[in-house]
Amino acid sequence: MAEARWNDMLIARSDDIVVVEGNSYFPRDSVEPDVLRPSATTSICPWKGTAHYYTLAVNGAENPDAVWYYPDPKPAAAEIAGRVAFWKGVVVRD
Repeated sequence: MAEARWNDMLIARSDDIVVVEGNSYFPRDSVEPDVLRPSATTSICPWKGTAHYYTLAVNGAENPDAVWYYPDPKPAAAEIAGRVAFWKGVVVRD
């Protein structure tokens, strides 16, 4: 069972993880829904497509753009559709 934690809170837990380029992608529905805030940030990966981001809001603190996802991944990255990954101090343990 993989878990993601930030600011002393469990924010995601799942045994259905897809690892791509060393990043653990969790099913979107495994993330606590109240911790995600929309972000206008995007970035482009040549083989995965356009990434979109969420800001984490936990225990009164925010972590801007600490969660990313590909709403419409390219075919080579189809396995990460409907999933999110974490960075910026979010601790992921398998």
